[in-house]
Amino acid sequence: MLTAYKRLHEAGYAHSVEVWNGRALVGGIYGVAIGKTFFGESMFSREANASKLALIRFSGFLARQEFEIFDAQVASAHLFTMGARSIPRHVFEQKLVETCQEEHVRQMQTTWQAASKKLISDDGYILD
Repeated sequence: MLTAYKRLHEAGYAHSVEVWNGRALVGGIYGVAIGKTFFGESMFSREANASKLALIRFSGFLARQEFEIFDAQVASAHLFTMGARSIPRHVFEQKLVETCQEEHVRQMQTTWQAASKKLISDDGYILD
């Protein structure tokens, strides 16, 4: 799996948001973006609320980029408290057809390249 994600990252599809406390990685989220859809794979926290911070800040970034879907894969009460909502499968599938079109994929490759330099500062803090 590590090799697959490395290849996806090198191709511009796999992305992560990291939360640092000094030199310590304390939380984050990673997944795969295709066009205007982000498929969240996993979140983690080593300190209270670190993954929530990553999710909130990353969701804001995705909204500014006009993403239509942030797929969390599994619905949970925790995600619902943060604004997540379930949609019917047929709606999800239609949205995938719309948001994963080649034009969106090409557009977002450029955006991800620029964003990778802006989301995390030199000292490890997530930026707007």
